[in-house]
Amino acid sequence: MNKSATVDTIAIADTYFPTRFPKRFRSARMHLDFESGPDKMSPEEFWQFCADNDKLRAELTKEGDVIIMPPTGFETGELNLELGFQLVRWAKKDKTGIVTDSGAAYVLPNGAVKAPDAAWTLKSRVDTFDKEQRQKFLPLCPDFVLELRSPSDTLLEQTAKMDEWIENGARLAWLVDPKTKRVHIYRPGGKPEILENPSKVSGEDVLPGFELDLMQIW
Repeated sequence: MNKSATVDTIAIADTYFPTRFPKRFRSARMHLDFESGPDKMSPEEFWQFCADNDKLRAELTKEGDVIIMPPTGFETGELNLELGFQLVRWAKKDKTGIVTDSGAAYVLPNGAVKAPDAAWTLKSRVDTFDKEQRQKFLPLCPDFVLELRSPSDTLLEQTAKMDEWIENGARLAWLVDPKTKRVHIYRPGGKPEILENPSKVSGEDVLPGFELDLMQIW
């Protein structure tokens, strides 16, 4: 494919993408080679790619690979909604930031495009972008990221993703693991803290006054 060609020529969801996978399948990694050399898909091209393949749930790695992910199961969807609900309820009272769900993706400083299960960003940072920019992937890293480990996620994959959030500017990130009843807390400049079967977890100085009620998750 020629780099100069628009990505709207890449429509794979209905015709070219395989519909059968091995039983151990979790996600598909797709690397696009450009005729012009070792270029990789840009965030702008990835936006158009997602628009042209709106049936797919995808992220873009910092290496330029497209990760195609299957939908989550019922229970994971229910728990994701509960996590988001608690965060939104606090944010509406706090009024200093904006919450997004897994439908919103962010362009990180390293070039990756990631969509966390839930995120919170200071309103003052979001307000620097105009309405047109906010209709697409926002080029910033959220202040706070919340990820839920689903049954199909490996811990290695998830911890690498959490490290990437912190490396790109997140001030606080949580990985909630219902299977082990653990919460992995990530902060800049330190090792992750693991809480064993906590009933609540505090948002610290990043989310002052916020406590996640994990009894609704376990």
